[in-house]
Amino acid sequence: MRELQAALRTASDVAFDQEPPAGEQAAVLVDALRRALVAAQALTEGPGETGCREHPRGAVDPLYGDPEDPLPPGWGRCLLCNDRRRRASTRRRPGR
Repeated sequence: MRELQAALRTASDVAFDQEPPAGEQAAVLVDALRRALVAAQALTEGPGETGCREHPRGAVDPLYGDPEDPLPPGWGRCLLCNDRRRRASTRRRPGR
């Protein structure tokens, strides 16, 4: 849902500017509208392979289900969300 909202905000900002979009601004508008369409279509299809509401078609974390190097409790299949958690936990460690 966040991706849809962000893409629609971008498209709205470009489309409702005082000057009609041209050149690079037109390309930004087209890209934002494509991202909005993909995000809207994902809402109708339900969760994808990751089971993640934010990144339904994102990559699956290769460590998901790995018995030798398991993910922390509560982490899902989404590589994007898990990567964000990894970066956040790295920043909290003292001495880094």
